[in-house]
Amino acid sequence: MRWTCSVLTVGVLCVVGSSLFAAQDPPAKNPLEGNSDAIRGGMGLYRARCADCHGMDARGVRAPDITQVWASGRTDEGLFKTIKEGVSGTEMPANPRISDVEGWQILAYLRTLAAPAPTDPPRGNAVNGENIFRANCAGCHRVNGAGGRLGPDLSRIGVSRPREAVLLRIRRGTEDFRPGFEPVTLTPPSGPPIQGVKKNEDLFSVQIMDTRERIQGYEKDKMKSVKNDTKSAMPVFGPDRLSDSDLDDLLRYLQTLRGFDPAVVPK
Repeated sequence: MRWTCSVLTVGVLCVVGSSLFAAQDPPAKNPLEGNSDAIRGGMGLYRARCADCHGMDARGVRAPDITQVWASGRTDEGLFKTIKEGVSGTEMPANPRISDVEGWQILAYLRTLAAPAPTDPPRGNAVNGENIFRANCAGCHRVNGAGGRLGPDLSRIGVSRPREAVLLRIRRGTEDFRPGFEPVTLTPPSGPPIQGVKKNEDLFSVQIMDTRERIQGYEKDKMKSVKNDTKSAMPVFGPDRLSDSDLDDLLRYLQTLRGFDPAVVPK
């Protein structure tokens, strides 16, 4: 009996999908939101296809936290297109094999994990936070085309990471590195060690960006050792280096970064 019900459930969802998604453009509102069977199906799809990058709780691992996408103003229609078409220039791939029904099921499940919109007014002074960023962070991180390249681009940090996660990374550092930014140390036969972040690697060679932001390639058998470092090059900013008030200002500025703004002239 339970097996029969499951088959009927799948059949109902397929019939719903064939009628709702026949048009080329997706509906503005998820037609499966709140549907318990769709949510269960979406949970399985999410865990199989999305959790490796976004985390089992959708709070981000290698890819952004997606529990706050609705609170930040994203729409069902826009998120559906992101699932299907991916995001150009990022690690988010297009997923043409995910059917329309499956895309909406994933979103129905993500709705159950979504964080509510914040009710408390944001703390901190974004203007001072930008000054703090330029003095302490811009040497390694880019925003709107300006800054260093050794660390990830932070032009979208305001929508890709929750405030609490950014706070912990600033205060405690991290051992969870995004691909393309893993710290590495190469020891040549003579001379000082070569440090940087790993960009590409195969069995025989490794390509890094060194601390002077030069892309360099090395043959592994020409090195005494190639060591993947577990400690980030990003310093830990404890209260002795960054006061709680300045941290609030910095976090407030980072929360304003919601995507590349062509109107901002790089400084």
